[in-house]
Amino acid sequence: MPESLLTTILGLNYAPEPTGNAPYTTALARGLAQDGEVSAVVGFPHYPQWTRYDDHSGFTHRSDDHGVDLRRVSHWIPNPPRGLKRLLSEITFGLHQVLVPWRSPDVAVLVSPALFASALCAIRLRLPRRTPHVVWVQDLYSHGMMETGEGSALAIKIAKVVERWLLREADAVVTIHPHMAERVRSDLDVPADRIRVISNWAHVDRSTKTRDEARAALGWNPTDRIVLHAGNMGRKQGLHSVVEAAKLASERGERVTFVMLGDGAERVALESLAAGAPAIRFVDPLPSELFTDALAAADLLLVNELPGVKEMAAPSKLTSYFAAGRPVLAAVHADGTVASIVNSAGAGRTVDSGDPAALLDAAVAFLDDADARNAAGESAITYWREHLSADAAMESWSSLLHAVARGEAPAPILGSRESASADSNR
Repeated sequence: MPESLLTTILGLNYAPEPTGNAPYTTALARGLAQDGEVSAVVGFPHYPQWTRYDDHSGFTHRSDDHGVDLRRVSHWIPNPPRGLKRLLSEITFGLHQVLVPWRSPDVAVLVSPALFASALCAIRLRLPRRTPHVVWVQDLYSHGMMETGEGSALAIKIAKVVERWLLREADAVVTIHPHMAERVRSDLDVPADRIRVISNWAHVDRSTKTRDEARAALGWNPTDRIVLHAGNMGRKQGLHSVVEAAKLASERGERVTFVMLGDGAERVALESLAAGAPAIRFVDPLPSELFTDALAAADLLLVNELPGVKEMAAPSKLTSYFAAGRPVLAAVHADGTVASIVNSAGAGRTVDSGDPAALLDAAVAFLDDADARNAAGESAITYWREHLSADAAMESWSSLLHAVARGEAPAPILGSRESASADSNR
């Protein structure tokens, strides 16, 4: 039986935020708390709306969350969160993190993003003595700036310097996909023996309802052919092309409905762009049970990315999509991380991002092919059962953190299929 650890988790996002990093940070904290002491210093819930939730007030707040000593600290929340505004937001959060009292942990986990807040915490972890720590990379920050076109060349250079320092300073770096691990090694000069891959796991249960039962529960038309996008509506999702595909569907008279479930910094602009298009509708975020019903109610589950986004992240929604056992349509870079995951799992079809006509054509063709949809759905659920187990991920995390706390080199960990296969907010 491994020794009990005191682990401190430092990350911006946490439950009840329903998408992005929050479900995984929350699940890791609660899971580790079953066998040891866990404290977490996180932000007040605000994502994906980028507005603090109405039922959370104050400057700081401390509570017990399923055995986790949870401390929330306030920070400036910009909307939209771009450029200098996002940088200042992260810095205000990081400064508040490092100024609140911590117990001295055996090991710490820094969640990036938020990159600059994590860098401030890494400096704090050096004082008065260096604390062993792991950086958990959910998105490659500097790659994200380059791929989404946010930030000047100088800003990207600064972000890359900070990111390289943060990851090289860590005792171990955890990435969520082998492609990301390779970028960390080759582009950010992190020694390969410090990099581990632990894939994000499915953090929601499957709906027990059939497609028609789920639609009845939601009040959705049983005859609609629904392509559902669930999760954050931000810049990197590139959802303007989905709106344009819906407009084109209306013009052509195609029998397809795009449903946009969730919220985010781009939602207002997307709704304005979609005005008057009957082939698209927007649905507010749903509680957990109804969210899984929505996934079960869809004919296709959509991943869409901004053109140029390739390796910055593996969208967290994929784990929920696979758990639902519904076929996936991915409008993404052909050589990117998402295409690799979907194709390797046999869970659906891919089409180039940023091409509304191609997206619509692919959706209609997939909707017309019931056999292909059924096969993809079965492959998705098989992949979820075999490779996206929460128990396996927690075992990998526990092993890694105990090794880092002891000052040992952790054994290689792969969180998906064999390393050669290169597999893998909502």
